[in-house]
Amino acid sequence: METRQLGTTDLHITPIGFGSWAVGGPWAWGWGPQDDNQSIAAIQHALDLGVNWIDTAAVYGLGHSEEVVARALKGRANRPYVFTKCTQVWNERGEVSTVLKADSLRRELEASLRRLQVDVIDLYQIHWPDDANTDIEEGWTALAEFQREGKVRYIGVSNFDVAQIKRAQAIAPVASLQPPYSIIDADVEGEILPYCLEQQIGVIVYSPMASGLLTGAFTAERVANLPPDDWRRRVESFQEPQLSRNLQLVELLRQIGQPHGRAPGEVAIAWTLHNPAVTGAIVGGRNPQQVEGIIGAGDFRLSDEEYTQIATFMREHP
Repeated sequence: METRQLGTTDLHITPIGFGSWAVGGPWAWGWGPQDDNQSIAAIQHALDLGVNWIDTAAVYGLGHSEEVVARALKGRANRPYVFTKCTQVWNERGEVSTVLKADSLRRELEASLRRLQVDVIDLYQIHWPDDANTDIEEGWTALAEFQREGKVRYIGVSNFDVAQIKRAQAIAPVASLQPPYSIIDADVEGEILPYCLEQQIGVIVYSPMASGLLTGAFTAERVANLPPDDWRRRVESFQEPQLSRNLQLVELLRQIGQPHGRAPGEVAIAWTLHNPAVTGAIVGGRNPQQVEGIIGAGDFRLSDEEYTQIATFMREHP
């Protein structure tokens, strides 16, 4: 698999990376119960097939995702880059809040290093800006200090808008942005992606398959039978009238992918990689079979004609 330089860093990443949100297991924004052994097998299979980076976060499964990643990497000679995120903290009842205070971030960093069983994190990211939008400077200053100490190699942000990125840039360089981006959630195309391209900020997008909806594995019946604690039950794209439109889109992706031997999800991922601002896409898999259904996106590129087909569908089905 080819690699691309992440912004101005010396990290050269594959076009797709393994996303570890779902493998964290149950929590407020979880995907229902997971089998850790299957999760570990999925991570290892993705790495064996050439993926060279993993993205996780402290809050995924309330620390459990990072522990699963550590178990998957134990004893591997060729270790991938490991990216994780901070600022989402939880209490003993599992209630999550956003905190960008320096002392809290210090505790989070040490806990992530311990759970991941590493001495250095390759990319450490602010997961979300704080609700009051007041502590970005304090949080970013703390991350810059962690970088100077050698505990993280590079620092980035997730879910920031342009104004928030500029506030961070005034303190220290922003290596990367992690925004949501998919065919059905393309808001970042307006201002955020052009700004990152201009500023040479690397972009690793999450949910390129719309949290599994564009994989080709979903039907209306399967959506109705999602576990009660699966957060996707609460999302408009999984509910009518959007659900029917999105399943129609999947059929178009299937038609585009068929001549190339690609699944709908791989076409959806390739659509995000078509944007010149995007360095890589984060894709999840909860077992090796799911990895097989997405790995082809690493070297698949849409033609301009195929990209236009998708654009036409979205314009006709707003």
